[in-house]
Amino acid sequence: MRYLFMNKIVFATNNSHKLDEVRQIAGDRIQILSLSDIGCTADIPETGATLEDNALIKARYVSERYGLDCFADDTGLEVDALGGAPGVHSARYATDGHDAQANMRLLLSNLKDEHNRKARFRTVIALIRDGQEQMVDGVVEGEILTEPHGEGGFGYDPVFRPEGWQITFAQAAPEEKNAISHRGRATAKLFDILFPNS
Repeated sequence: MRYLFMNKIVFATNNSHKLDEVRQIAGDRIQILSLSDIGCTADIPETGATLEDNALIKARYVSERYGLDCFADDTGLEVDALGGAPGVHSARYATDGHDAQANMRLLLSNLKDEHNRKARFRTVIALIRDGQEQMVDGVVEGEILTEPHGEGGFGYDPVFRPEGWQITFAQAAPEEKNAISHRGRATAKLFDILFPNS
């Protein structure tokens, strides 16, 4: 049986960093529930060939099994000199274990002799509401530094400096990052759909 939470929506993730970011962006407009909040303990497989595929896989999993309106995201770091890699494999670039430090080490190693450091973060969000699927994305351009800087953020944030900035995402305050980040931009588009008159 399908049921809805009033003024609540499920974010199909158990990634606490992503959850915190999206909840900060949402403010008090809507309550964002995690997978654990709805009793979902599954590690939803991300077997898609693209960010769009993976976002839809996760959103459909929740929609089909729990009957809830939900959204899911997938994010990739696309580095020009590496032909767009790590891309859809960003979280598992070096290992299967979501090891951010290993991922950064491999990335910096692969760019060791490369002068073109241009890169972008891209987030795709799949929304399923009332059985209808919609997709939005957010992109932030920047470059990969030669070594990590900063203790904040997560993932590749310590080596990614956004275009026009003098610091990395890991050196920025959360509200500064959210204002221009890929996830912030995609989430803003999501909320434009959810709250068209706000």
